[in-house]
Amino acid sequence: MSESATCFDIAIVGAGPAGLCMAVALADTGLSVAVVDPAPDSALADPPFDGREIALTHASNRFLERLGIWALLDPAEISALRDAWVFDGNDPKPMRISHRDGGADQLGYLVPNHRIRACAFEAFRQLDAGSLFSDRRVTGVEHGPEGTGLHLDDGRVLTARLVIAADGRFSSTRRAFGIAARQRDFGRSMLVCRMALEQDHQHVAWEWFGRDQTLALLPLNGNQASVVITLPHAEIQRLERLDPAAFNQEVSARYQRRLGIMQLASQRCVYPLIGVWPDRLVGVGFAAIGDAAVGMHPVTAHGFNLGLVSIEALARRIEAASCSGADFANAHLLQAYQREHRRHSLPLYLATGAIVGLYTSTSLPGRLLRRAALRSASRLPPFRRLIAHSLTDRRADSRV
Repeated sequence: MSESATCFDIAIVGAGPAGLCMAVALADTGLSVAVVDPAPDSALADPPFDGREIALTHASNRFLERLGIWALLDPAEISALRDAWVFDGNDPKPMRISHRDGGADQLGYLVPNHRIRACAFEAFRQLDAGSLFSDRRVTGVEHGPEGTGLHLDDGRVLTARLVIAADGRFSSTRRAFGIAARQRDFGRSMLVCRMALEQDHQHVAWEWFGRDQTLALLPLNGNQASVVITLPHAEIQRLERLDPAAFNQEVSARYQRRLGIMQLASQRCVYPLIGVWPDRLVGVGFAAIGDAAVGMHPVTAHGFNLGLVSIEALARRIEAASCSGADFANAHLLQAYQREHRRHSLPLYLATGAIVGLYTSTSLPGRLLRRAALRSASRLPPFRRLIAHSLTDRRADSRV
């Protein structure tokens, strides 16, 4: 390992929301932290609109408050997610999940992803939570007695006792540590954008499973909504290329004009739908968080919330070890983190895959089964309350 290497206790690869939240969570531990990201400072401070609106649970809201990030968000950009309706095909009667089922005034919150990123970066700067190596890529990993050396594309080497991968579901850092991942390509892509609505959405989110498509509507302030359309990739490409007038007409028709005419209010963004489940989350001097720990299908809106769960679980253990003078990168600590996060994420990952399989099936048995499932769930208040409580999480629990 290079004698000119710069030494840190922890190196975080990725300065997206997960990596920055991790650095902020470690700010009071007294540990030295490096954060590496290929984006320049300007893009980290003011990231562009990416179409994604993040549905945050009450637990995620509390965690972001503890990190000091929530207070930096403009209240006008935080939209209430009051209730949720789940439709099947042309059935006009959805399964309704009410905020009252969860014992709160709303099920959760909707915040633009790019604003979470910007505020996490601002909190990172305000707290002086680490040394930022922006506009830099990790080109190699070298293991040595002092820890792991990260070779950067400008020739510098950073060494760290613990490397944390926060570089997304297709994490090159995770791969560099020899950890494989299973991918599930759902064979579809997702188009997201904001649209102005003719009628009031009443802050109700929709999930709509059609015969050949899946639609979602996320209510935003100002009678706008984020629309999420899932189709085979060729169809998504066609929608993306339509001129605004034709796009407005087609999207309004796809939503059966239930909220009147819908008009494009932002750029259109497209994402492939691929789930990722790593074989492991930890290794010698290594841990994965956020999407690098599990890449979820967005249908249940758990992705970012699960990412915050992973950050809290790992940061809590690192802080306790640091306070007691123990090794914050020891195998026992990392394995305990892996067990906790796997217990939390595996049921959601498997259930999400099952839901996607059931609700995108075009076969007659599949359509009949999902309609029966929704009707049964609608008649079972305990089931609806279970879903609502998973979002509101009103327990007096300090954890995410």
